[in-house]
This record gives sequence, structure tokens and C-alpha cells, in this order.
Amino acid sequence: MSSALSLTAMQWLGLLHPVLIILFVYPVVGATIRLGTLARERRLQINPLPASVPVEHAEHGRWVAGGVLVAVLIAFFHSYLAAWFVASPGGLAGVGRLVVLAFAELGTVVIYLRLLKVRRPAARALLGLACWLALLLLGAQPEINRLTDNPFDADFWRSHYWSGVLLSGLLLASVAAKPEIARHLSMRRLHVYANVLVAVLLAVQAITGTRNLLAA
Repeated sequence: MSSALSLTAMQWLGLLHPVLIILFVYPVVGATIRLGTLARERRLQINPLPASVPVEHAEHGRWVAGGVLVAVLIAFFHSYLAAWFVASPGGLAGVGRLVVLAFAELGTVVIYLRLLKVRRPAARALLGLACWLALLLLGAQPEINRLTDNPFDADFWRSHYWSGVLLSGLLLASVAAKPEIARHLSMRRLHVYANVLVAVLLAVQAITGTRNLLAA
């Protein structure tokens, strides 16, 4: 029994991605939805809530986007590392590539942190797009299992990777457009529609992620 339950260091690293999503992202998503409902009630004067509610809603949204970003980057690096162990067991070949990819991931986190600080709309849009494009570039590496890159193939719509990339893009867009969402009714409506899709994608991620773990 003990040998069956023992995991290697690589297997523990592989568990970090789903554990972070389950223990952090999904609970914060629930809190974010609740705070968003309360913020709407305050705006429509249905419920006399404090002015801090919309601020807390936005802050929770930032934590969700950041948590998903970090979880994706952890999953990517696990794939890079697993492929390196297979290609160069015990050797140093490919270490330089691993270092470059690690710095690229670190740079992606830095871009996201910068996105949280800037105020100008154009700068926020550019940083949000740059962060998403960095994820696409990292995900385009041959070590990443995408099932297929052809949207006309059924496997494309069953891909854990592609639904995760779309989810990340929608979350980054919400963070980048936060001031506009607060000021404009049309943007708030678009935000609601986008986050209905986010909820669907979170369910898809739970299903396809579980499928991938069982198939591993």
C-alpha cells in the first residue's frame, strides 16, 4: 500500500496545478461571483451595502486571474521539465532551454503585476494582451500537449489547453478593463456575458483536467 501511494517529485509537481485551482481559484471564484451580485445590488440601490463591496469584487477578480495565470505557468513548467527528463536523463543537454523558459514564465508574471499598477487604458490593454500572448507563446512549445491546433478538429474543443487559454484571456481582459467596466453600462453588460462564458470554461476545465489526470 505504501509503495502504491508514494509519489515522485515530478508527480508532486504535476499535482500543484490542480491543487492550486481546487483549493484557491474555485473558492475565490465563488466569492467573486457573490461580491459581484452584491455590487450590482448596491448600484441598483436594492441593498444599502458599503462602498467597499465593488472594490472587493474587483480585487477578488484580480486574485482569480493571477491564480489561474500561476497555475497555468506551473503546468507548463511541469511539462517542460518532464520532457527534459525523458530527453536528457541525468544529463545537462537542454538545461539552457529550461532556463530560458523559466525566465519567460517569470517575465509573464512580471507583466501581470505591471498590469495591476498602470492606469492608462492603452497601457492596460497592451499589457493584458502581452500577458496573454506570452501564455500562447509558452503553450506553443512542443512539450505542451494541446491535442490539436486545428479548430475544425473535434479534439480542439476537448483540449484542456485551449479552453484554459481562452479562460485566461477572458480573465486578463476583465482585469485590464476594470475602470471601464465600473464606468460604462455597456462594458458591465459585456463583462457579465464574458463571465458566463468564464463559468462554463471553469466547468470544462474541471472535467477535462480530471480526464487528463485519470489518463496519465
